[in-house]
Amino acid sequence: ILHLLYARFFHKLMRDEGLLSSDEPFKNLLTQGMVVADTYYRVLENGGKDWFNPADVELERDAKAKVISAKLKSDGLPVEIGGTEKMSKSKNNGVDPQSMIDQFGADTCRLFMMFASPPDMSCEWSDAGVEGANRFLRRVWRLAHNHVSQGTAGALDLASLDDEQKAVRRAIHLAIKQSSFDIGQHHKFNTAIAQVMTLMNVLEKAAQKTAQDRALLQEGLEAVALLLAPITPHISHQLWLELGHDDAIIDAQWPQVDEAALVQDSLTLVIQVNGKLRGQIEVPASASREEIEAAARSNENVLRFTEGLSIRKVIVVPGKLVNIVAN
Repeated sequence: ILHLLYARFFHKLMRDEGLLSSDEPFKNLLTQGMVVADTYYRVLENGGKDWFNPADVELERDAKAKVISAKLKSDGLPVEIGGTEKMSKSKNNGVDPQSMIDQFGADTCRLFMMFASPPDMSCEWSDAGVEGANRFLRRVWRLAHNHVSQGTAGALDLASLDDEQKAVRRAIHLAIKQSSFDIGQHHKFNTAIAQVMTLMNVLEKAAQKTAQDRALLQEGLEAVALLLAPITPHISHQLWLELGHDDAIIDAQWPQVDEAALVQDSLTLVIQVNGKLRGQIEVPASASREEIEAAARSNENVLRFTEGLSIRKVIVVPGKLVNIVAN
C-alpha cells in the first residue's frame, strides 16, 4: 500500500511541477496473492507459542500419505501442526529461496510459483510441486538435446504435411494462441504454462524420422522456448542458442500464430447414447448438422445400444459431441 502511495505522490508532484502531463503513474493495479505454508509450534509455559520452520520438522504420514504427526528433527519430540498460513517471520514458516535455487535453479522456483496459482490468488508452497517443476524443465531440455544432437533441422515444407504432422503443427500454434491470450490479456501465467505442458506431451510423442518431422519438432521447440522465456529466462535463453540462433531470446520476437495451421480438415466427435459414452465418429470439419446426425445414427455402437429402442432426439454440440436420446 505504501509503495503505491509513494509512487502516486511523486508522480503528482512531478505533474504539478510541469514535468509530467498525466495524473496517475499506473493504468491498472494487480494485487498479488500471498504465499502460504504449513506451520508447526509448541505451547510454552506462559501460554505463548514457539514456532518452528517446516525445514526443521519431520512428518509422519499414513498409508494414504496424510500427515498424522510431526516432530522436531533436533530433539525428536513432537510438535503441534498449526495449519496453513501466509508465510511470515512471526510464524517462522518462510522458505529460504536460496536453498531451493541452490538445489534446483532459479528457473524451477519461478516456474513452480507461477504455475501453482494465478498471480492474484494465494499460492500454497509445496516441495513436491517444486520437484515437479524441475522434472518438467528436464523433460524440455532432454527433448531439445536429443533433437539438436541429430544435427541441424531443415526448413519446413507446409504444402507437404501429412495428417499427423498437421495435427502436431496445430498443437504448436494452438499453444501459441492460448498462451499469448492468457499472458497478454489476463496475466494468467499458470494457464499459459499448462498450454506449454500440453504441447510438450504432443512433441514428445511426435515422429522424428523424416526431415519434415525434424523441421516440425524444431518449430515446436522454438515455440516452447519463446513461450517459457518470460517465466524461465535462463534455460529458455540457452535452449534458444542450442536450437541454432545467434541472438539472445530476450531480443527475439514473440511467436506469431499461423491461423491456417489451426484449421482442421476433420473433427472427432464423441457419441453418447442417453448420456453414456458409446464411441466416437470422425466427420469433415465442414459437415452440416444433418450429416453429423446421419453419421452418428449409422455408427455401429449406436445401432447396438439403440436396438429395440426408438430414437426420440439427437443433440449435436458443434465440434464436441452427439448425444442420442432413445427409449
